[in-house]
Amino acid sequence: MREITTKWNANLYDQKHDFVPKFGRSLVDLLAPQKNEEILDVGCGTGDLAHEIAALGAKIQEIDTSHDMIIAAQQKYPDITFQTMDATVLNMTNQFVAVFSNATLRWINSWMKSFKNIYNALKQGGRFVAEMGGHGNIASIVWALQKSMKELKLSYIEDYFPWYFPTLEEYQSKLVGAGFTVEMITLYERPTPLLGENRLRNWLKMFSHNILKHLSENEKEQIYAKCRKLLQSKFYQNHQWFADYCRLRFVA
Repeated sequence: MREITTKWNANLYDQKHDFVPKFGRSLVDLLAPQKNEEILDVGCGTGDLAHEIAALGAKIQEIDTSHDMIIAAQQKYPDITFQTMDATVLNMTNQFVAVFSNATLRWINSWMKSFKNIYNALKQGGRFVAEMGGHGNIASIVWALQKSMKELKLSYIEDYFPWYFPTLEEYQSKLVGAGFTVEMITLYERPTPLLGENRLRNWLKMFSHNILKHLSENEKEQIYAKCRKLLQSKFYQNHQWFADYCRLRFVA
């Protein structure tokens, strides 16, 4: 499978996309971390959920592929251990009671390698608690991007698409194939508010970087404007933008 390299802007992530950790808090509740439990967080971002897990008494270790994110997280929470690492090269054995991941797994194409590494990192009976974008996630935004590029006669390169949005059945099969027993898995719609007049542009600037990386800044701005026009009637209500998120959540 192709590997996608995405450059993350930690400041933009913290300032304009606080909905990521906000909606992840219910996943922390599902994790139910206990005092002194050793927990690995795969894809920690700038560390907000790590801080919440640590505050509950768990011994949390954080990894993320983005060095910029790790630097920002370490500055915010110096008492927590953060490390730049990809789940595909994770090499730990029988070390954690739980592995936690929020809004990260959809970026990983080498899922079997990652799942095997996570499985090996867990102690016997350990739990893997995660949420990611699932089938149908941001379908309208992807449609708007593709239509905008076509109207502007700009090339849409399929291999630049950075996400993996599986069906419930597909992902359950992959987890079982890696050795996990799936205790709970669900796919649900979660319309997500993007607060502020410019939030759709901010979202596109943050998350569609890979899709648009072959374009000039002027071309990107044209696409942002066209996407706004295409999506406004359905996804802009009462001075607030929404994104059509569909979330896949599981415990294995």
